[in-house]
Amino acid sequence: MFLGIEIGGTKLQLGVGRGDGAEFAAFVRHDIDISRGAPGILEQIEKSATALAQKHKIERMGIGFGGPVDSERGIVTKSHQVDGWDNFPLARWCEETLGLKTLLGNDCDVASLAEARFGAGKGAGSVFYITVGTGVGGGLVLGGKLHGAGRPAVAEIGHLRPGLHEDRPELTVESLCAGPAIAAAAAARITGQVSRPLDSLRKYLERSTEGTIVRRSLKDEVKSRLADQKRTEEEYIADLLARCGGNADNLTAKAVAQSAAEGNEIACEVMDHACQVLGWAIAQVITIVAPEVVVVGGGVSLIGEPFFFAPLRSEVARYVFPPLSGSFRIVPAALGELAVVHGAVALAAVG
Repeated sequence: MFLGIEIGGTKLQLGVGRGDGAEFAAFVRHDIDISRGAPGILEQIEKSATALAQKHKIERMGIGFGGPVDSERGIVTKSHQVDGWDNFPLARWCEETLGLKTLLGNDCDVASLAEARFGAGKGAGSVFYITVGTGVGGGLVLGGKLHGAGRPAVAEIGHLRPGLHEDRPELTVESLCAGPAIAAAAAARITGQVSRPLDSLRKYLERSTEGTIVRRSLKDEVKSRLADQKRTEEEYIADLLARCGGNADNLTAKAVAQSAAEGNEIACEVMDHACQVLGWAIAQVITIVAPEVVVVGGGVSLIGEPFFFAPLRSEVARYVFPPLSGSFRIVPAALGELAVVHGAVALAAVG
């Protein structure tokens, strides 16, 4: 049996299994107290892992860590959520504290391994996995094995920069289509930082009869259309504000998606733009790597088919290298919140 551990920014999960994707023989979940930092999490791991090892014959353990890691050396590089992890030798600590050989991976990478072997990518020779939530991460599995072992980073689709003018490291795909980015884009529309496009007005003004623009009461037409658009905009803004208690800072991607599903055009435009950015990024990966299956997980993917997967597939088709069209599938992740733990167990099983 093998022990798999997920260390996130809000939760710690431990599972015991054989590394074949079957139901865990034992499973433990803890909330993380961020104020206690890394020492608090290590204390939880020591207590829970020791108890599990006493009940099950554990051969090795694997860890999926929520942040950048040096997998070859077993070192956590950094956590963006919890203090105290900078350059921490986690694999060595586990081996010295628990007496178990430990393999370490990034949480998105090990989730990729799980989805490729046991989840939505099962049976495919090449799988690209993407998680879209608070951030946007990626992992590539070729022939059942994680690609990029020993490299500082790999398959980081969220850190692609969509345009030659995006010359600063923070100007990324993640900054435009992750959950907080979707909420921020909608909030910008509410506060007026970004105005609504006037495409609909332009269509009315460019109606033509036998090639000539209709200029009857042009001034009145403009005023009428602007007034109508303003009223409609105010209704959409009121709807979004009602979903966040009147405070745009409390808006969430889930609320924006729900609003879009109910016909709010501002929310629809925000969701469409996020899907366009992510679709462009996926198309670049497909063009270079040509995976058979693209698996998309994470909280934002739970928005579902009409307002996430359908427009996402459309945008990928728009940008991908034409000869590759029809050669891949884009599917929802299958393992949910257990993906990282399943992947960590699989990592340990490989040894």
